[in-house]
Amino acid sequence: MKIVIIGGTGLIGSKTVDRLRPNGHEVIAASPNTGVNTITGEGLAEALAGADVVLDLANSPSFADADVMAFFETSGRNLLAAEKVAGVKHHIALSVVGTERLQESGYFRAKLAQEKLIKASVIPYTIVHSTQFMEFVSGIAQSGTVGDTVHLSAAYVQPIASDDVADAMADVAQAAPINGTIEIAGPERFRLHELVALYLQAMNDPRKVAADPEARYFGARLDDGSLVSDDNPRLGKSTFKQWFATAPRR
Repeated sequence: MKIVIIGGTGLIGSKTVDRLRPNGHEVIAASPNTGVNTITGEGLAEALAGADVVLDLANSPSFADADVMAFFETSGRNLLAAEKVAGVKHHIALSVVGTERLQESGYFRAKLAQEKLIKASVIPYTIVHSTQFMEFVSGIAQSGTVGDTVHLSAAYVQPIASDDVADAMADVAQAAPINGTIEIAGPERFRLHELVALYLQAMNDPRKVAADPEARYFGARLDDGSLVSDDNPRLGKSTFKQWFATAPRR
């Protein structure tokens, strides 16, 4: 098959490319720095010509409410229109577990708008809802830092390693569309503040972590069911300890 990966040079995209190419597929890693831009439309028709499958793994460069909504709506419309012309048989998008529950957040409102565009299209699709990537724990810590204390919700999270996400995306790309949503998650649950405290301790970071019921997660208030999957998710293989042992240090 010809498989086009939008965001193919990013964290998940590059790993997914590496998993698909050895299986004999023609895999295009599409991104603005390879001449394919879903916002302007540059290079899109050429990249999609003859494509069987498109994986949309792109993310907004800005998380400001208006910017992220404009990104996912514009990119989604342009991409789906180009796919219709090209005769693409399977559209796959990576989204987030709990998107529909976290509508206080501008980011998750934009992701839901993206999903609605996909469902309204004539192109067969699969949406993959993932829990938070382990690679994002540092960013989550930073988002809650005030002075030398990190204020975070005590809600449950079920972090997944990017390698396990890429495994799932590669499998979905080689399977038939389901015209529905599947969920993927890590094998362990943690309280969010406890996960970040574990990470900071392992990194010898002196910041303290405080459980704060008023702390927001990118604008949304969390409860114990907000960020975890109870919908029979596909579970990743890597525990947090296993991931940390091999993760690059930044």
